[in-house]
Amino acid sequence: MGRLDDKVAIITGAASGIGRATALRFSAEGAKVVVADLAETEGTQLAKEIGGTFVRVNVADEASVKEMFAKVVETYGGVDILFNNAGISPADDDSILTTELDAWKRVQDVNLTSVYLCCKYGIPLLLERGGGSIINTASFVAVLGSATSQISYTASKGGVLSMSRELGVQFARQGIRVNALCPGPVNTPLLQELFAKDPERAARRLVHIPAGRFAEPEEIASAVLFLASDDASFVNASTFLVDGGIHGAYVTPL
Repeated sequence: MGRLDDKVAIITGAASGIGRATALRFSAEGAKVVVADLAETEGTQLAKEIGGTFVRVNVADEASVKEMFAKVVETYGGVDILFNNAGISPADDDSILTTELDAWKRVQDVNLTSVYLCCKYGIPLLLERGGGSIINTASFVAVLGSATSQISYTASKGGVLSMSRELGVQFARQGIRVNALCPGPVNTPLLQELFAKDPERAARRLVHIPAGRFAEPEEIASAVLFLASDDASFVNASTFLVDGGIHGAYVTPL
């Protein structure tokens, strides 16, 4: 038996990186997985691979999010697990001195407003099931300053962390756990693209990690699985750091 047998799980940003690794892990543990993403080709292929359902969604658009939940209810009858994982970190989000308002707003919409929308329309469905688990992807930069400036990204992840804490407290006695996953740098297409475009900027991330390497998506997926499962039944409103020890380090030895 799997730890998520017969649970219905929605994963946003599921077509690649952490989302894809988590979809594979959830499926292996018995969940019915909804692959929610804008990337239709990759998402459809993944859903077929795991026997799940692909839903194309723009998580920053209210109508699109509402339509996603309607399709999930129509297909599976409800939702038990919500992993709000979609996010962006564009190159034009940099120092506050150079980041324009358009870049600021775009990142806030995708990284923070999307979590608001998915929780707003997802929580009533979890309440109908008597509870469930919500995991919101924040970041280690929500708890300490980043060596690489990305002002809107950092602010958005701080907002995700605070929102998750408040929701976890608000709905705890109704059976809903809400936790903020705070990964360190992860070896995903997003990070690989950063290395290709700006190796020096990317290398500054690595020097601060005591483990001496980036996380693999599968390692983060294992943390998400724990938070989604009954193994984490008393873990709620938490800042769940999975960062290779970054938050505990002052100087990292070579």
